[in-house]
Amino acid sequence: MAETRSLLERYGLAARKSLGQNFLIDRGVLEKIVRAADVGPVETVIEVGPGLGVLTRALAAQAGKVIAVELDRGLAGLLRETLGDKTNVEIISGDILETPVADLVGQAPYKVVANLPYYITSPVLRHFLEGAHQPLSLTVMVQKEVARQITASPPEMSLLALGVQFFGRPKIVGYVAAGCFHPAPKVDSAILHISVKEQRELSPEQEKLFFTLARAGFGTRRKQLANALAGGLKLEKAEVLELLQLAGVDPARRAETLTIEEWLKLTKAQDERHV
Repeated sequence: MAETRSLLERYGLAARKSLGQNFLIDRGVLEKIVRAADVGPVETVIEVGPGLGVLTRALAAQAGKVIAVELDRGLAGLLRETLGDKTNVEIISGDILETPVADLVGQAPYKVVANLPYYITSPVLRHFLEGAHQPLSLTVMVQKEVARQITASPPEMSLLALGVQFFGRPKIVGYVAAGCFHPAPKVDSAILHISVKEQRELSPEQEKLFFTLARAGFGTRRKQLANALAGGLKLEKAEVLELLQLAGVDPARRAETLTIEEWLKLTKAQDERHV
């Protein structure tokens, strides 16, 4: 805590609430993140929101290269000074959501590590998982309840859980108390590790169809799937019933009860009907 405050004061900076900044001040948690990321000496890491660079420095000791993308220009300037001795660290001042992965790593394999501001958790996960050049894994700090939501199973699935589990295998590495940050957030956090699947199961066109169906299914909470899909897709109910029959899914079920495999069957059935 003292080190964090001293660094902020020296550079005339403060945690910005508008950017959801909460700086990690617990070294035990820091070590747990680095272990979970499992970074090797020839691997490249994209770190999102490096903040004061504590995690960046720890990653640099393990990785071949660390590319740290920081939205806050003041912090980016601080990082260039304090990490100037690290020849394998590159500081990028910009918005990760507006930065193509190819601009950072080209086509090289990479891993993502981040202490994410809560408000951009879902957009950042989508940015990397849905892109053409996916990471090998993501190790991210997220809100505790969001981590539980992402790792849920039927009948407690959500659109977020489905989206993440479609591309990877998420697991909670551990929970982190609010007091491990400065300033302390109002809720506890969790370290989430997502191992990205080596191969994508659908073509790009089928992926779009998969998520179109999923968004329609989850569009009306707790509604029977036949009604949710008919409303969300603007189709006649008879057409939706035919689709569900082809996929072997009971029309009275709800979206949160379906497995990934059942959503895949729905996608392929709908795709074949329009070939």
